[in-house]
Amino acid sequence: MYSIIVVPPPAEEDERRDHRFRLAPGERLAFGRGAGNELLIAHEGVSRRAGEIAAQGAFWILSNLSRDQTYVVENPEGAGEHIKVGPGRLDAPVPFEFSRIVLPAAGDLLPVEVWAPRHDYLRPESGADGATTAPAFSLDRTKRYFAVLAALCEPRLRGEPHAPLPTVDQVVDRLRPGWPAASRTSVQWNIDYLAVKLRLKPAPETADPGPRLNGKKESLVSLALRFDLVREDDLCVLATRHPATATATATGRAAG
Repeated sequence: MYSIIVVPPPAEEDERRDHRFRLAPGERLAFGRGAGNELLIAHEGVSRRAGEIAAQGAFWILSNLSRDQTYVVENPEGAGEHIKVGPGRLDAPVPFEFSRIVLPAAGDLLPVEVWAPRHDYLRPESGADGATTAPAFSLDRTKRYFAVLAALCEPRLRGEPHAPLPTVDQVVDRLRPGWPAASRTSVQWNIDYLAVKLRLKPAPETADPGPRLNGKKESLVSLALRFDLVREDDLCVLATRHPATATATATGRAAG
């Protein structure tokens, strides 16, 4: 079974980009403007031997064969996630399922898309002994605090990785159709509660309150997106419905 699919950049004679390369594990695809490449990119700003893509099981690696151009590999579905592959770097592993190699070419930015649809998973062992491993982050998607977190993450999950975070008032407006009683106080309480729940700051009853957490919303969103605590599919919680009242009592009163 092939591991990755490579979609060439658009060309005048082939705007639809119907031709795709399918690579099985161990296969390699050289690209550049020279005639000896399997993927020919006819642009004067692209090196004759620009690079090489290789399938490696459930992921792929990129070699940058140019002398002075850095390639950027973006995750189109992520919140600004990308890696840089410097000139001459060989076999750089790419962790994204959907990727876009951006080739700088004499003022143009040429995209080469790479899809890695193959997923390999560990088969669960039957009859394992011992206690169940505790989750790293315990979030209940039916609670109002999760709807608040989803509203904070929404702009960046909608394909704007550098979008400014919504204000508390904007979060209130976003949640009010499904949570009519939403207010600045209740939303801010849930933000404070999330900071404690996700261990960004100590609980209020601890002896040491720790340093003041600046940029609380930015820290929450950064953590949530980095570890996929909120995904695009989770934005359905922002639909017009009434999420359950948070049962936790970090400050001694229910969220709402």
